[in-house]
Amino acid sequence: MPSPGSGEILIKVAAAGVNRPDLMQRLGRYPPPPGASDIPGLEVAGAIDRIGSDVSGWKTGDSVCALVAGGGYAQYCVAPAPQCLPVPRGLDLISAAAIPETFFTVWTNVFDRGRLVSGESILIHGGASGIGTTAIQLARARGARVFATAGSPEKCAACERLGAERAINYTDTDFLEVVRASTGGRGVDVVLDMVGAEYFARNIDALAMEGRLVEIATLRGAKAELVIPTVMQRRLTISGSTLRARSVAEKGIIAQAVSTHVWPLLESGAVRPVIHQTFPLTDAAGAHRVLEAGAHIGKVVLNVS
Repeated sequence: MPSPGSGEILIKVAAAGVNRPDLMQRLGRYPPPPGASDIPGLEVAGAIDRIGSDVSGWKTGDSVCALVAGGGYAQYCVAPAPQCLPVPRGLDLISAAAIPETFFTVWTNVFDRGRLVSGESILIHGGASGIGTTAIQLARARGARVFATAGSPEKCAACERLGAERAINYTDTDFLEVVRASTGGRGVDVVLDMVGAEYFARNIDALAMEGRLVEIATLRGAKAELVIPTVMQRRLTISGSTLRARSVAEKGIIAQAVSTHVWPLLESGAVRPVIHQTFPLTDAAGAHRVLEAGAHIGKVVLNVS
């Protein structure tokens, strides 16, 4: 049984989200940061069981969802209080467990680093993933024009139902050609990419003047060549981030922004986490196999209770 320290909350976990970093950790390629639990799991939802010192605004029994640096695949999990948010009204705990990792990631990369605003356009790679389904909905709800890539007709149809103007099947269509044709040759203002090196050159070419490329993963290569004068002439910004290793204070700032800007969308039903499948905690391996197969649309969640 973990014990909450100063500034921490102990959560009796009802559900835990499953994410690709969990798979990488299992394979030994993504170790937890110093001091974090070596149990996988980066997001949970449940009820507060105990409260550590120097924590205010919460009480035992409150329903919360939380971003954690590890320890989510368990019946009890400690979370820093700044990384906890109340379960949005109208959502059950399974849905709430699918929120923190993807919604925090999308907010900080698309709207903070990528500076996407209403009236602009965005290309979202991996549109049927947990990150992708979240980014499509949030970008559309905040007034952006959305394009997405996905790997099957079924996934493309799901992206368009969620708000993408056009979903591009990358197995048979060049996304760069579609973006250029759909924007009159201008390109998009933001590209959210998780593919990495294989898409890097075309991502740059897909950007409009003053465009922003935001990298959040390198699923198909970590090294790419860059034509520097192109960046200079079109005044491009290339950025990226990871979330797990950031400080509690930084994650707390993201949590507050998500609470202010995203929670009303969740509570109104304008945006919803997309749940592909749930598994009992005892079959976490089955959940990992689903993510590894790559046929899922949205999130996979472990039902702990």
